[in-house]
Amino acid sequence: MKSLILASASVLAVGAFAAACTPSKPPVARASLDCPDVQGELTRTARAPDGKTCTYRTRDGSDVTLQLVSTGGDPKGALRAIETSLMAPIEATEAADQAKTTAEKAKAQAEAPVAGAAAKAAAEAADDTKSARADVDVDVDASEDVSVNLPGVKVEARDGPGGKDTAHVKLPFIEVHADDATDEADVRIGGMHIKAKDDAAEIRMYRDVRLKGEAFSRQKRGLRATFIYTGKDMPNGARFVGYEAAGPKMGPLAVATVRSNIDAPDRHNDDTYDDIKRLVRRNGGV
Repeated sequence: MKSLILASASVLAVGAFAAACTPSKPPVARASLDCPDVQGELTRTARAPDGKTCTYRTRDGSDVTLQLVSTGGDPKGALRAIETSLMAPIEATEAADQAKTTAEKAKAQAEAPVAGAAAKAAAEAADDTKSARADVDVDVDASEDVSVNLPGVKVEARDGPGGKDTAHVKLPFIEVHADDATDEADVRIGGMHIKAKDDAAEIRMYRDVRLKGEAFSRQKRGLRATFIYTGKDMPNGARFVGYEAAGPKMGPLAVATVRSNIDAPDRHNDDTYDDIKRLVRRNGGV
């Protein structure tokens, strides 16, 4: 009986402690940024008079802009707007490249009559040699198709024409789609989404988190988000753009946008990017 009473008292004490550590009201929204002169590899270059925007320069010359962003109750929508702004110059470059490709195709079509005559002559020469060839019929079943369909597990792999294979894998918290024909891959792991095509890749990550001081709260009223885009032929010699964001879902969010001429894998794993994340968390309160 004594042990039962002690155990009950312990449970009540833990519950009281958790209740004491759980704020009864949302934390006060940050009105201005805390922008140190130096944050590891980052050096502050400017600060807006209202304290809501700071700019930094890394040792390798990359530019970082830290800002407070209102969510209007829609944090994902606010982050999509930032992503659109980051991608606009890249999409303009891609549109210009597409226009150039279209013009080259039009030029090729204009020259097609000459090429067509040559092709016709080659075809006629090939027809003349048909009688000199023996017919060979080979039927080989080299299919490497795989199909697995179980509760919670689905795997499909198909051999495509010309070696252009496809694969689809769906497991709990993991989903993978790959297509050799389009040179595309789409991977989802938990809250992370990776899309790759040709030499370009997009990485998105969104996580619900607890705010500082709410370690025992049942609600996760904060978020952390990451966006990374890397690819060739980006404007101004850039190799990587993206953002790191953190803060209460009701806003404002602390968001650091990054433009760099360093490849994303190097940028994402080095000390500089860790400093960017520390700066964001320092202001996001997560």
